[in-house]
Amino acid sequence: MSSSSMRSFEYLESLPGTVFNRLYKQPSTALAIFRRMLPQLAKSFVMALLYMSHPLPVADLETWVCPGSRREQDTAVDLLERLQILKRTAEPTQPRSFALTNPFAASLRQALTGGGNHKSFGVPSNTQFQDQVTIPQLDDFARRQWEGVLGYMVGSTGIGLNDEGANLSPAVKVLLQYGGLILVRGRSVDITRDGFAFVLQEVNAQVWTILVLYLEKAEELNMDRVDVLSFLFMLGSLELGQGYSKANLTETQLQMLIDLGDFGIIYQHHPEPDSYYPTRLATTLTSDAGALRSATAGFDTALRSSTDDKGFVVIETNYRLYAYTSSPLQIAILSLFARLSTRYPNMVSGKLTRESVRRAINMGITGDQIIDFLYTHAHAQMRKSTATVLPPTVVDQIRLWQIEGERMKSTVGFLFKDFVSAAEYEGSCQYAKDIGVLEWKSDAKRMFFVTRHEGIAAYLKSQKEKRRGGG
Repeated sequence: MSSSSMRSFEYLESLPGTVFNRLYKQPSTALAIFRRMLPQLAKSFVMALLYMSHPLPVADLETWVCPGSRREQDTAVDLLERLQILKRTAEPTQPRSFALTNPFAASLRQALTGGGNHKSFGVPSNTQFQDQVTIPQLDDFARRQWEGVLGYMVGSTGIGLNDEGANLSPAVKVLLQYGGLILVRGRSVDITRDGFAFVLQEVNAQVWTILVLYLEKAEELNMDRVDVLSFLFMLGSLELGQGYSKANLTETQLQMLIDLGDFGIIYQHHPEPDSYYPTRLATTLTSDAGALRSATAGFDTALRSSTDDKGFVVIETNYRLYAYTSSPLQIAILSLFARLSTRYPNMVSGKLTRESVRRAINMGITGDQIIDFLYTHAHAQMRKSTATVLPPTVVDQIRLWQIEGERMKSTVGFLFKDFVSAAEYEGSCQYAKDIGVLEWKSDAKRMFFVTRHEGIAAYLKSQKEKRRGGG
């Protein structure tokens, strides 16, 4: 699962069952979740069960998976159950079975076969404008607005950023602060560790991060979260360059058009038009396609005005740094952790120093994030010259500068202990390892620490039922 899917999945998982029931009544939502959030094995399970008239016994489902793929099977089933797509049935005279939940199954069938008058995939607008909006115009608007958001986040570095007409509303700035991406002290704006990690993500993950923050904030404003979620999933199914009517939107969704326009996700032709246009940031929400045409790995996917996808950073063993770029935003990000000394029309030079790296670390940026940035954007000549790309002395020194003020790492999770027997402990611990949530264990004390507890709780419950049935 991609990072963008994971962020949206974690939010969906926290929703109560009644919200899922309303949400899955929209065919566009069912299709979007199926396309974007499910791994291939989970998709195979859904498609196999979609047109079955009766539940499938667990033993039959297990025959579809190779014996060595138990972990992938358990992960897929656990994911489907947490999204309330799959349910277990246990009739007294029947073996344990699986079935798809309704209305998810009905909505997915309708999305795949068509028909109905649900309008959940948007209603194309018949309104004609004298100046028709083109796809390049939509891309330019989306890129300009998104650069404005990222530029505001790193604009505290002293580099003169030109937002090129991006209009950031106060609501955008409040949302960034609410999400912990920036820290505002009076008139000063500092990017945080989470903010720097956000900047390093690919654009689609960035958009989903913002949208999840928007969802959380919308609940405080008493906006209907089902309306909000349904509209976001619908946007991912719309066609780029096509205008859509606002006639069938709710009051919540009409407000969203204004809010999402601040981020470049929605474009409205006039102040009070009858239609709206989704930009590429919107139409790629539920796909793995790049959000912008010039997108490449890393944060600069939303920033580059040219189509040059090559790396631009050269760093020497003496910590001297040369960046072949004229982008104010890229230069501003470099200045977060490097001391820049000279600027030319197409290049800046500087040096990594203890003070500059420690300043970044004090802002919450980690040494590994700095190393990842330098590696991702290393110049092509560096990739040819050494197998490690970055000089090992530079990598080691960055980590040493971080260690100077850091001695402990914390992980949020759950501790399991007080097992009845050694067999129960060993089985549970191995299961936690198989599904990838085990963080630490102590065989001597019969306890282990996991990052998620739902799968372990379900495993312990199933083992208890087996013992009870055997007794």
